[in-house]
Amino acid sequence: MDINIKQVLVTGVAGFIGYHLSLRLLKEGIHVTGIDDMNSYYDVSLKNSRLAQLLPYEKFKFARADISSKEDTEKVFANDKFDVVINLAAQAGVRYSLKNPHSYINSNVVGFTNILECCRHNNVQHLVFASSSSVYGANTKMPFSVHDNVDHPVSLYAATKKANELMAHSYSHLYGLPCTGLRFFTVYGQWGRPDMALFLFTEAILEGRPIKVFNHGKMTRDFTYIDDIIEGVARIMKKVPEPNPNWSGKHPDPATSYAKYKIYNIGNNNPVELMKFIETIENALGKKAKMELLDLQPGDVVSTYADVDDLMKDVGFKPETSLETGIKQFVNWYITYYGKQLS
Repeated sequence: MDINIKQVLVTGVAGFIGYHLSLRLLKEGIHVTGIDDMNSYYDVSLKNSRLAQLLPYEKFKFARADISSKEDTEKVFANDKFDVVINLAAQAGVRYSLKNPHSYINSNVVGFTNILECCRHNNVQHLVFASSSSVYGANTKMPFSVHDNVDHPVSLYAATKKANELMAHSYSHLYGLPCTGLRFFTVYGQWGRPDMALFLFTEAILEGRPIKVFNHGKMTRDFTYIDDIIEGVARIMKKVPEPNPNWSGKHPDPATSYAKYKIYNIGNNNPVELMKFIETIENALGKKAKMELLDLQPGDVVSTYADVDDLMKDVGFKPETSLETGIKQFVNWYITYYGKQLS
C-alpha cells in the first residue's frame, strides 16, 4: 500500500545517509524533522557541514537529541506528528564494536527500543530502519538473499542490527506497526564517513601514506553508491509492507511475515575485488597507493554480494551506478571540500 507522505522524522540526520536522504525529501517538498546527537565518533565539523546544507530549507527542523535517551526521543515525537519515521541513527562500524561494545547497545538496541515505542504510541504509518549487510555474518551462499537465515553474526555491530530486525517484527506483530528493514551494502560517495575505506584510502594516497589492506586484498564488497541507496529508500518509504498471505510457520520466510513487516537488500548486485576498488581510486586520483598488507580483522567478512530481486519486484529499482562514476564523484567532492590538489 502506498501512502501520501507530508511529514518525516529522520534520525541520524547529520550522518552520511541521513543527510543525503533529508536533502532529497526536502527537494520534493516534504517536511523533514531531523535529529542527531552530534557525537564525536568521527569529525563533528563534517556533520556540521552536512547540517549547514539542510538548515536553509524552510521545511527543515533540527533537534539535537539522542535516541538512547527516552526523554529526548519522546520530546521529539510530542512536538510533531510524523507519517513516516526513518531510523538511520546508530553506532556504526564493525571494528569499533570490538573496542566500545556498550555504545552499540546504547544506540542500536536501547535507542531503537525508544524509536519503536514512540512510533507505537504516535500512530506512525511506517517505520523504515537501517539494517546492514553485516547481518549475513558467517553465511557463504552468494548472493546474500533476504530469504536466507542470518543467525550467525561475526561482530557485535551485526548482532545489534539483527536484533533491530527481530525487535521490529515483534512490534509489527504485537501492535500492527508497519516496519521495513533495509540491509545496506557498503555505501560510499560524497560526504561519506571518514572511517570508511574510500575516505581513508583517498586521504592516505594523497598524503603519500600507506593504506591498510586487510586479508592481503583478498576481499570483495558490493559497493553501493549513495544516490542509489537514497533512491531505494525514497521508494520503499512510500510502500507500507503488507502481510504475506503465503507465510508459513512451518517454513518461515525471514524476509516477510503474517504481520506488516518486510526486509530488503539495497546493494549494487555486483561484488568488486578490493584490489580493483583500490585501482579505481588510484585512477581517479592519478596517483599510486602504497600498501600495507595485513591479515583479516576480527569481525570482518571476506565477501558481500546482494540479491536485490525483491527490491526490483516491489519498487522497480536496482542500483546501477558504476564504481568508476561513484568514486569520481567522491574524489571531486573530497578535493573541493578539503581544498586538496591532485598531483
